[in-house]
Order: sequence, then C-alpha cells, then structure tokens
Amino acid sequence: MVQDETLEGDVQPSVAMVEGWAERLGGLVNRIGHHFARSEARERVLAYLQGLLSPVTRKNSWQVAEAVGDTTPYGIQHLLGRADWDPDAVRDELRGYVTEQMGDPSGVGILDETGFLKKGTKSVGVARQYSGTAGRVENCQIGVFLAYASPKGRTFLDRELYLHQEWTQDRERCREAGVPDEVEFATKPQLAKRMLERALDAGVPMAWVTGDEVYGGDRRLRMWLEGRQQPFVLAVKSTEPLWSRGADGIRQRGATTIAASLKEEAWQQLSAGEGAKGPRVYDWARTALFRLPDPGWQHWLLVRRSLVDPTELAYYVVFGPAATTLEELVRVTGSRWAIEECIETAKGEVGLDDYEVRSWTGWYRHITLALLAHAYLTVTQATANAGAKGGIVSRTGSLTAYKARQRAASR
Repeated sequence: MVQDETLEGDVQPSVAMVEGWAERLGGLVNRIGHHFARSEARERVLAYLQGLLSPVTRKNSWQVAEAVGDTTPYGIQHLLGRADWDPDAVRDELRGYVTEQMGDPSGVGILDETGFLKKGTKSVGVARQYSGTAGRVENCQIGVFLAYASPKGRTFLDRELYLHQEWTQDRERCREAGVPDEVEFATKPQLAKRMLERALDAGVPMAWVTGDEVYGGDRRLRMWLEGRQQPFVLAVKSTEPLWSRGADGIRQRGATTIAASLKEEAWQQLSAGEGAKGPRVYDWARTALFRLPDPGWQHWLLVRRSLVDPTELAYYVVFGPAATTLEELVRVTGSRWAIEECIETAKGEVGLDDYEVRSWTGWYRHITLALLAHAYLTVTQATANAGAKGGIVSRTGSLTAYKARQRAASR
C-alpha cells in the first residue's frame, strides 16, 4: 500500500508541478466530457476520479463520497449505475490518451487476468473459479486486462469481464445482472483477442504481444496474431505440442522434448529486467520451430532456465522478424511482469478492486474509470520525471503530493 511520504532519494515535487497535475486531470475529464449526457454527470466523474486518487484507504462509494465532500454516496452510485454514458466510449478515450502520451514503436501489449473476491451470488460473473490473486479456487469475479509497456511507462489499455459458463447458460440470471442478451460465453483468450483487435485497429504502436500460458496455450490466438503479422512471445506449458524437425523427421513434440535437444553452448545468461531483488537473471536459449516458409519471419521456442535450479524451465512460443536477437526476446519476456505491477498499483492506489457494484454496467464503469485514473497517474509520473532535474519523482512521490494537495483543498 502507498505510504504518505516520499521515497528516500526522490525529487520533491514543486507546488507548481502539483498544481499542473491537477489542471491536467481537469483536462482529461474535459476530453471525455462529451460522452456524458448531462453536466451533473460530467462534474461527478471529475469528483469520482479525484476520489479514486484520494488518500482514503478503501475506495468504496461511501468513502469516496466523503473524500469529495458529499454527505451520501447516492451521486456516485447514480454515476456508476443509472447515468447516461457509455463506458466503452470512455475506454476508447483511455486508449487514445495512453497512445498519445506513452506510445512508442518498441511498445509491448501485455495480457493477464486478475480475480476480485466477492461474497454471494448476485455480483455479475461471480463464481467458484481459480483466482491468481488468492492462489486457489475462490468465489470471485475475473477481469481480463490488456496493459501497455513502453520506455515512457506502463498502464492499461482495455478490460473485459470473464463470464463463467454457469452465467451464460442462465439467461435469466444474466438479465437480472444487466448482462446484454447478445453477450455469450467467451474464453479468456477470446476476450484477449477482442482487446488486441481494438488496440491494433486503433493504431496503438505495439512491437510485441506477450502473456502467460492462458493465452500462449490457445493456438487460435497465436494463429490470428500471425495472420496480422503481429510479433508475440507467449508462455506455453511444458507439454504444448509444437512442430519441430528432429532425427525422426518433422512432427509435433512437446516443448520439454524440443528443449532437451538444446546444446549447452546455445544457452546465454541474460537479465530480463529489474525485479524487487535486483536484475532477473536467467539462462536463455532458443531453437527454430518448423513452419511453412514465411519470408522475413521466424518461429522459435524460447526457453528460460533458473540459475539456482537448472531443472526449473519455462517455455515460450515466439513469432517475430527473422533478424530478432535473443536479447530482444528476453526483453519482451521480462516486460510481462509489468502488468502484475499495474494490477497491484491499480488495486492499491486507485481502488480497482474496491467497488461495490453488482451489475454488468456498474462493473465496466468503475473499472474503466479506475484504469483512467491509473493512466493519469502513470502519465503524471512520466511528465514529472521529464521535468525533474537531477533525480526521479516516483509514482509514490507524485501520488503523495497529489494527495497532500487534495487534503489541503478539503480543509
């Protein structure tokens, strides 16, 4: 959780800098304002974003209302429930904002999901299902997210709610939760494809796509990306069948079997980026997979090996330009951890998981505005760092300074 103090060694933001951040938040709200039919909703969305960025520990409707000076949460509940606005239109504005502020030719699109623990059976999409957040099967909702990482920062582009089949097979239950009749069951990779398609069609500069085994194990998603000539590095299970050439000819083999044929000189010790305990250093190797000739492109199996335990291996299917270096593939693989950081900071700093809404519309509205708040915070940090001389304004420092201003304004 973010503490109300700046990290040692960080540059202290100036008053003018913090005032500028507040003005830019107003500018962001003006950008999305035309999607809200009434002026009251436009004013309320600014207050809600301010509440999500406020010092309150839990960003539920009561605490956010109190933080922005409302005596009841009814205005916020109206914004998330009955007000006239389309969260998908605001999502498109979010994507455009992130592209403008953080877009880079080396950018990476990152796929992942997270669980939102819930009680009862009424919250849309809630079911007994595996939650990576809890590390076990729990009563929860699952959100699938597309994040974006570039040299300028990392934040979210898109989101989708995963509806378990027990929901889509019960249309009356769906209607009670406000799920549109046209919404049918979709796997997590299918939801990921929708988000990627929206981002790529909108021109988000995305050199690579990466994700864990949930997405790498879906052959249809991989083939769709290949069809768009969109490079990817996707994790797969050790048993994933892949076409390769061996002593017994060309056939499908498990990733483990293919990796076993790698010679020791194929391995290189490389860092996949900085982690909480320093550089993430592993041994890495790759070997070409067999696919029909596609000039200028190549398919590989990329393998990561632990330095501590050489029997601990991880596998990735790669599609990319034939000239791609091993160092570049390791960089992309390491960027996958960015979405875990994004989910953690969005839950800790802008209330991604603090919502109390139960409906389809309410979920999409809260999540979209929380992602917008996270993007604003990321851009604010990047802008502050660009203006800082001799040091870095951390995300913690920029948020703390903004919170301090919020407290002062409320007195």
